[in-house]
Amino acid sequence: MSTPRQKIRFRERTELLDFLLEVSSLSAETLDLDELLSRIAGIVQRVVPFDMFAILLVSEKRKDLRIRYALGHREEVVRNLSIPIGEGIVGAVVSERAAILAPDVRKDPRYLAVSDAVRTELCVPMISRNRIIGVIDVQSAKLGAFKEDELTMLRLIGGRVASAIENAQLYRKAERQYKTIRTLSKISHEFSSILELEELLGKVASSVRGLINYDAFAILMVDQETQTLKHLVSIRYDERVNVGSIPLGKGITGAAVTSREIVRVHDTGADARYISSHPGILSEIAVPLIVKHRVIGVMDVESKRMGYFTDEHARTLGLLAPSVAIAVENARLYEELGERERAMQADLKAAFELQTVILPQEAPDVEGLEIAIGLRPARQISGDLYDFFGHTDGHFVVAFGDSSGKGAAAALYGAMLNGLMRTLAPRRRGPAELMVALNDELAKRATAGKYATLQLLLWHAHSLEFNIVNAGGSPPMVLRGNETINIEIEGVPLGLLPCQKYEETTFQAQKGDIVVLYSDGVSDHISVDGDEYGRAGLAKVLRGCNGCTPKSIVNSIFADLDKFNTDRFDDQTLIVMRVL
Repeated sequence: MSTPRQKIRFRERTELLDFLLEVSSLSAETLDLDELLSRIAGIVQRVVPFDMFAILLVSEKRKDLRIRYALGHREEVVRNLSIPIGEGIVGAVVSERAAILAPDVRKDPRYLAVSDAVRTELCVPMISRNRIIGVIDVQSAKLGAFKEDELTMLRLIGGRVASAIENAQLYRKAERQYKTIRTLSKISHEFSSILELEELLGKVASSVRGLINYDAFAILMVDQETQTLKHLVSIRYDERVNVGSIPLGKGITGAAVTSREIVRVHDTGADARYISSHPGILSEIAVPLIVKHRVIGVMDVESKRMGYFTDEHARTLGLLAPSVAIAVENARLYEELGERERAMQADLKAAFELQTVILPQEAPDVEGLEIAIGLRPARQISGDLYDFFGHTDGHFVVAFGDSSGKGAAAALYGAMLNGLMRTLAPRRRGPAELMVALNDELAKRATAGKYATLQLLLWHAHSLEFNIVNAGGSPPMVLRGNETINIEIEGVPLGLLPCQKYEETTFQAQKGDIVVLYSDGVSDHISVDGDEYGRAGLAKVLRGCNGCTPKSIVNSIFADLDKFNTDRFDDQTLIVMRVL
């Protein structure tokens, strides 16, 4: 991208200082890396005329530089160029930590001929906290296009934007980690609801593949009787394969069991412990599966690329491993306890009768609202929970949630949460404060693999307002006329992490609005073909229910779910409220 050659002179020292202050200000205004690099390009373009421009960032893992932002370069160059540190002019800038001006690149042996048209190149390092994070590189088709003035200006710019780029990289990394944690939370929730071992193993394999692009995956379980590790599942290139047992203490997986720690091998060919079960594997990471201080097995992931697994991969698998261990152990116990199912029916029946007392079967009279309840447990008793209770100043609270898992354990956990809610609510002025108190109490009573999602809606009849707080649940859906409105609000499920804060959102309702609270058994309902009912299915039914009563809407949704698939895989609970 060519710009007219213009000599930028700063007549006064204050003009230069003003420009540099502007550079610092523009680069500090955003943490979006793409936007930041675009701003830097615009700044450079004002003072250094160029034909081609690039910002290359250092990869400490690969020991190279790659183009992160460019102007004037061919797309295939931007996409594929990788320059080892120390090679080429840009690589030399990194290794020498100094700017380089090449007035005639044809006479510079370091120049890498990316374009035959280039005659002059100027490259400066970007250093933050004594670490080189990348370089700014400008090129021109004219001989001697850049002088000492341009070198000085580019060096000054590079010095002022380096910290901003590093901060943007750290922000992006933190954002990725946050998304990973959210994904792990969702995955763990899904694992806890699956008790069929084969289904669980398939879900674990596909979930790990969504996080790490592996070539081979296995879960091995400790068999104390035979002193071996037996494969529960082994996958090679998305196909299940049969693999023999491994003696305890042998191989990379055996090392993970013995050490009770993650074992990561960058080069399997150089590790004497490696036992080849899949040809072509060059790197491996084995993660012990521990339940109640007991190693029950290993999750093993392999790649045909050397040094593929990073510290971030290890952290991700380490966070996921407890949920996998508990889910697998629960699934195995479930299989073993299958023959006792008949003896448990009496207990389940008694629990169901108790739950009908705990969970209101009919909605109370609430000023300004007409309410209907729908509850269809996947089994005799439900892990879903809901409640209605008066609050200060005549306001009213609607609580709606879901405890992890299914059956009696989930119902008991939900019953405990119901009791805590009733106890703590009178001493808390707002739903956010109540949610914090509930989370703290559940965190004190932490049980492995147990947590709950919960929504609290504080209803103001005089102003037609809802104050809403969400701890991991599906946000409410609102029907207004023929239009559905999604209320976006998020939060960490209760009981997972102590000392959490929760956001409170105000939704201004209108007369005639239909507000629907629904459990994930509704949105995650699966058809016989494997399609998910989703929010789209729910919204479609709601748009056809304009003017209907809440009770008829509940019936319509359940009828549509049955039309989708009569088999229920999770508890289906609805609370439908019409604003009067």
